[in-house]
Amino acid sequence: MSRYREVYASAKRDPETFWAEAARDIGWYKVWDRVFDPYMGEYGRWFPGAECNTAYNCLDRHVEKGRGQQKALIYDSPVTRTTKAFTYAELTHEVATFAGALKDLGIGKGDRVIVYMPMVPEAVIAMLACARIGAIHSVVFGGFAASELATRIDDSKPVAIVSASCGVEPGRVVAYKPLLDKAIELSRHKPAHCMILQRPMLEAPLVPGRDHDWDEVVRDAKSRGRKAGCVAVAATDPLYILYTSGTTGQPKGVVRDNGGHMVALKWSMKNHYGVEPGEAFWAASDVGWVVGHSYIVYAPLLHGATTVLYEGKPVGTPDAGAFWRVIAEHRVAAMFTAPTAFRAIKKEDPRGELIRNYDLRAFRTLFLAGERADPETVKWAEEKLGVPVIDHWWQTETGWAICGNPVGLGMLPVKHGSPTVPMPGYDLHVLDEKGQPLPPGQNGTLALKLPLPPSCLPTLWNSSERFRKSYLSEFPGYYTTSDAGYRDEDGYIFVMARTDDVINVAGHRLSTGQIEEVVARHKDVAECAVIGVQDETKGQLPAGFVVVNAGVERDPKDIEAEVISLVRETIGPVAAFKNVMVVKRLPKTRSGKILRGTMRQLADGEPWKMPATIDDPAILDEIAQALRQRGAIRGAPPVPA
Repeated sequence: MSRYREVYASAKRDPETFWAEAARDIGWYKVWDRVFDPYMGEYGRWFPGAECNTAYNCLDRHVEKGRGQQKALIYDSPVTRTTKAFTYAELTHEVATFAGALKDLGIGKGDRVIVYMPMVPEAVIAMLACARIGAIHSVVFGGFAASELATRIDDSKPVAIVSASCGVEPGRVVAYKPLLDKAIELSRHKPAHCMILQRPMLEAPLVPGRDHDWDEVVRDAKSRGRKAGCVAVAATDPLYILYTSGTTGQPKGVVRDNGGHMVALKWSMKNHYGVEPGEAFWAASDVGWVVGHSYIVYAPLLHGATTVLYEGKPVGTPDAGAFWRVIAEHRVAAMFTAPTAFRAIKKEDPRGELIRNYDLRAFRTLFLAGERADPETVKWAEEKLGVPVIDHWWQTETGWAICGNPVGLGMLPVKHGSPTVPMPGYDLHVLDEKGQPLPPGQNGTLALKLPLPPSCLPTLWNSSERFRKSYLSEFPGYYTTSDAGYRDEDGYIFVMARTDDVINVAGHRLSTGQIEEVVARHKDVAECAVIGVQDETKGQLPAGFVVVNAGVERDPKDIEAEVISLVRETIGPVAAFKNVMVVKRLPKTRSGKILRGTMRQLADGEPWKMPATIDDPAILDEIAQALRQRGAIRGAPPVPA
């Protein structure tokens, strides 16, 4: 039996007592004046008056408790053919040493440090070193365009940037240093220092007086026995700034505090993910995204688990069995990745034949998030892996799950297409355009009644008014998620689309996710995307794009006709679904989110800008060509960056 209902009810009935109890699992230098102050900040603040240090709780605390020899971090890099493990004692030593090197450069409490790194252990070390000395890190996805990095430099005004000479991807080496140098040239703010990790695949020239060689600096610090201790910071002080992916113009810097962040993430590891200290947990994401912050770096280490840092892809490093190898070799108990990763695996190995090559007996649970987990992908993973596949829903802004299926409290029955139910602390409502609650089964905006629980953003960096306008103004007293969906009769939440992906077909509001769910049922479809295209008669019409499974050699026109028929039979003529295109691939961000908004702009002939986070810009040319062939594009050129 699941304890979810009673636990959720207790958090709703008395949130201060609930989160104070959860906070007992964190080490504090000074306890809070009160658990929650509703008069601080934009909607209140958690644990004001308390003092703490996140790096201490991630590292030193476990060493002090005699667990220093347990593995803390496993680095697995198929692209460089490297595997390396760090115990808690070893990782603490590396972090304290690098923190000392940062302090020697004059970096201290409240200073900002940008981390622009590939998926290497030094990225984690840099983040924790900042936390150790009270500096505020801002991780920017490695290889991000120079112009986008420049906007983040100007917004956060870092004292230093920690970077690497290059990143390594299947079949190519990506030079980071020229991008970094260009970004600093473009930015108005000039950081005083750059710490550069020289990777042997491509070393970079250093700028005298500004750039420092990571290895030389660390070697010197170790020779002097230089280590930095943990600095006490306020629980309400920022731990990091994370800029939302895909932002154009002035970026939105999501602020994460120290105290509430630790409390919520520590609680989630056991109660939501069902993981015990000492077990291996793997979030197959990137440290540049919120998943990497929360569940590669902070939550597993706060919990005393072993975390896996993977520098590779779900396919192509070397094949669609890459994930199964990592799970088997490192005895991963629970994994967290994006649905798009599993769609890529399913496309390359639709029968799951590569799974049989690996011993997955230690593997218990697969968690999916980052984009809607379509039922067909979930069913495929359940069938092939033989473990529970749990969809859950959250955002960069929240830092942990809004909705999920709490494995540690006892799993609830799975409903395909639903991330299950709200987690404790989230008072979720489905609202109409006037802010009135909607009954079960009706689509509306998913909104969270204030206050938000611990770990959610308290504001945006240096932009409180923008925070209020972006998140709190549409429905007073609520945080709007900008996601659309509904609640069923059992209280399960269904997240169907972003609110701007809800299309209006002759007065009928349809979610793109609703149509995609049907399209994905076709036996030959590996993944799909549906967008709303302008139509003079009906306002909007849906257009579908499908990628077929590897090995399918049927006429694309036959597949397209069958998909149209399937949607018509399932949703009905109201969908007016008549335009489907088989394409080679879909445009995505590097975190796997399909760029539906840009596809819609292409189809509508609107001006558009190349998304900063796009994985491969050439895919948009392929989509434009497919639209042109159907006479469904007006051919507007992109707006110059």
